[in-house]
Parts: sequence; structure tokens; C-alpha cells
Amino acid sequence: MNQPFHLAFPVKDLELTKAFYGDVLGCPIGRESKKWVDFNFFGHQLSAHLKPEELIISKKNPVDGKDVPVRHFGAILEWNKWKLLSQKLKNINTQFIIDPYVRFKGEVGEQATMFFLDPSGNALEFKSFKDPKQIFAS
Repeated sequence: MNQPFHLAFPVKDLELTKAFYGDVLGCPIGRESKKWVDFNFFGHQLSAHLKPEELIISKKNPVDGKDVPVRHFGAILEWNKWKLLSQKLKNINTQFIIDPYVRFKGEVGEQATMFFLDPSGNALEFKSFKDPKQIFAS
């Protein structure tokens, strides 16, 4: 089993955050208070802290011809789970920063990816590799 990571990040509204991460992304809610809430984010611990003054607009870098937000986080999903999440997000009219597509086609590291924002403007990337050995390939 991989070691789970922990990530704390700022949000502007805990109820919107719980609805998004809980209902839209399907992340079970863990402990919470009036100032923060924990999520089981695909086996990892996310802590959303109510701290709107900490939110910033992320700079972007070009990757595969797209403007990728430098500050982002997400999960690597199994191929079919990525496709299901992608379709679910399309069905609820998610505004993507980068629409779902396959990048680096035919190259080392070929992957499906998509970028979108949570309700506080935090950038998320969800990706998938048909060949999991490609995750750390150079």
C-alpha cells in the first residue's frame, strides 16, 4: 500500500467546499470544525481550512500547448474511473480550465488529464495512465 499524503489548503466557504468535494467528487468527509474539514481524497487526507485571504490566482506554465496552473493538486485515477469522473463533470456543466483530453499521445508519459477549479478557485488536475508504469517514466 502506498503511504497516504496530507494536504491543507485554503477555502472561502466550508459548505460549498463540502458539497463539491463530498457530493461532486465523492470524497467522504472526516473530522470537521467551524474552521476546517477533512476529506478522504482517494485515500489521502485533505484539510480544507476556512481562510479566504490566503487564496491566490495561480500563475500558469505551458505544457503540451495548454496553460497549466502551476499551483494545483489532484489524483491519478484508474482509466475507467477517470472517464466516469470526466463524464460526470461534463454532465453538470463544469467549466474546465483544460478540457478532458489525452496529452503526450504516443510519447513517454501519455496520460488523460483535465483541469478545473473548486468553488474557492483552487485548481485541480485529475489524470490517468493506461499504463501505470508511465507515471514516473522519464
